[in-house]
Amino acid sequence: MKHSIFAVAAFALALAAQPACAQIFGQLTPAQPIPLDTRLGGGFLSFTKSESELLGQLRMSFHPGVDFGFQGGLSRVSVQNVNRTSVQLGGDVKAQVVRMGPTSPLDCSIGAAIGVNSADDFTVLSMGPTLVMSRTVRIDERAYVTPFAGAALLFSRSDLATGNKTDVAVPLRFGLEYTPLPDFRLLAALQVGVSDEIRDDLKLTLGANFPF
Repeated sequence: MKHSIFAVAAFALALAAQPACAQIFGQLTPAQPIPLDTRLGGGFLSFTKSESELLGQLRMSFHPGVDFGFQGGLSRVSVQNVNRTSVQLGGDVKAQVVRMGPTSPLDCSIGAAIGVNSADDFTVLSMGPTLVMSRTVRIDERAYVTPFAGAALLFSRSDLATGNKTDVAVPLRFGLEYTPLPDFRLLAALQVGVSDEIRDDLKLTLGANFPF
């Protein structure tokens, strides 16, 4: 019994602040919202020291300069030789407040995100405001790259078999989106935990987005 409680607690410590991120801390795109009445799908693999994650996202826009999205997937975690699979669900909305142009070198959007992790013996809920900035650099007539950086203020609550815990974290994300074709975008991002006592400090995400 003691070994079971220890395994659950160790597993919870590895996951509690990461929703859902699913990647709840914002969307896996640069700052500029997708165009009005369009959609964006994506698939991603994420890795930390103790976690492997398969995540998908769908984004839509029904208002100029604003888009919202849903993220979902499965996470496999190994802590202290104990493996668990969690289901992750998240959602977010963002609005562009600064547009790149003569008066600004960057696009900037603000928003909010919410996500939940669920597995045997625990549930983790995370939410908070988000900020993301990016700059698009054209390579040739069709291809361009978009470096981006973002931050969030995440409030997380975990309900575990061993008790409850509340945490406040400030994850930072640095990424690059490469668009060789109009309907295909490759993305890589590194997430760094700041003031985070629960999840792994570093998270690498690789994947692609597909406008349609």
